[in-house]
Amino acid sequence: MSNPTPPWVQETLHRGIVIPAHPLALTRDRKLDERRQRALTRYYHAAGSGGIAVGVHTTQFEIRLPRHGLFQPVLELAARTAKACDAASGCQTIRIAGICGPTPQAVAEASLARDLDYHLGLLSLGGMTHLDEDGLIEHCKTVANEIPLMGFYLQPAVGGHLLSVSFWRRFVSIENVAAIKIAPFNRYQTLDVIRAVAETGRAGSIALYTGNDDAIVQDLLARHEMEGPTGPVRLGFSGGLLGHWACWTRHAVKLLAECQHHRTQESIPSSLLTLAGQITDCNGAFFDTAHAFAGCIPGIHEVLRRQGLLDNLLCLDPSATLSPGQSSEITRVQRAYPDLNDDAFVREHLDEWLAD
Repeated sequence: MSNPTPPWVQETLHRGIVIPAHPLALTRDRKLDERRQRALTRYYHAAGSGGIAVGVHTTQFEIRLPRHGLFQPVLELAARTAKACDAASGCQTIRIAGICGPTPQAVAEASLARDLDYHLGLLSLGGMTHLDEDGLIEHCKTVANEIPLMGFYLQPAVGGHLLSVSFWRRFVSIENVAAIKIAPFNRYQTLDVIRAVAETGRAGSIALYTGNDDAIVQDLLARHEMEGPTGPVRLGFSGGLLGHWACWTRHAVKLLAECQHHRTQESIPSSLLTLAGQITDCNGAFFDTAHAFAGCIPGIHEVLRRQGLLDNLLCLDPSATLSPGQSSEITRVQRAYPDLNDDAFVREHLDEWLAD
């Protein structure tokens, strides 16, 4: 196997960390705002995230377009900043690069990510509905030769498509798969992936990460028992890789620790179930579920702008803006759940994160 997952990365993934999906900071003329892009990476590191995912949906897929030419600069800047934070703190941050497109594009992106010292590639199969299961598996195997993979079950509402239990059984049998982000926003499809990992005997080697922003707490608390090759297997989500965790990240780190503690107990406090609903309500505002996720990226930007981390809401696509009423919804959840934000933490450190 070429380019295997470093042992410390595998151990950290299984221990469980918060991995924010990294947004893109732009100047008012829609150029990369390196100062604020660095500030975001520093914020996630200081919040205790443990990992970052760059070049993913929240970073905007348009960074790959030739007229922008931002894929490599954005990955380089995030890696360089995270390494500097690690050197100063003695920590180790897992760096994950988003990978997508037809096989030649995906291989080129994976090779670049590997050369930039990314540890994993988050492989999206969005837009590849022309391939049958055999074609998808061959695609995944080819990319896995370049970099260890984190699989990705992307919800159909934002470009994903349905993937069968058979596909996931075959996918998790690829030796260089280290983790899977499960994000179909659907309980049945979520269980399909968990079942495939159990049935193939890879529960001990593949870490599961929730991307179900509508059920974050439920996923982090759940322990599933599935039939494995030699009997029942218990498995669950180690952590999360979430667009929702691109903001209020300090609270997300506390939330993960709390869920990790309580899922080992005989009972779960009802307060955590109440919190689950509150977080989902916030996600509805941030991700603009009222308008089929049209404002999901600007929604995250708006929360970060209010904290001072971003200067504006601009996206590379000028049509990507807040939906009607979305700003009011964000204000509503901020007022309704003041304990969920990390505004005080950001205020305390913002100047140092923005420093050159």
